[in-house]
Amino acid sequence: GYTSRSFHELLLDEGNNYESRKKWMLNLLRDKNTGKFQFWQNGSHSIELFTDKVFDQKMNYIHLNPVASGFVSQPEDWFYSSARDHAGLPGLIRLVDN
Repeated sequence: GYTSRSFHELLLDEGNNYESRKKWMLNLLRDKNTGKFQFWQNGSHSIELFTDKVFDQKMNYIHLNPVASGFVSQPEDWFYSSARDHAGLPGLIRLVDN
């Protein structure tokens, strides 16, 4: 798989003639003010999960994303979701209760 770093290195490789959109992509990712590259979106802010209610709200939001995107009809149908574990189905990673 590719990481953002290997993707960036691939774009900067002068010998890479396989990527027809190389210049377009570099221009898109380059910050016009600093000349530096940014692949991820700005503005990630942590949210303190200080109550069970807030935790459940965020967990439900995450579990419902594949449903809202139309990939599955139920949260537990998404193989990569812990919603499977909460529904009593085997998940990708075994959850441990404390």
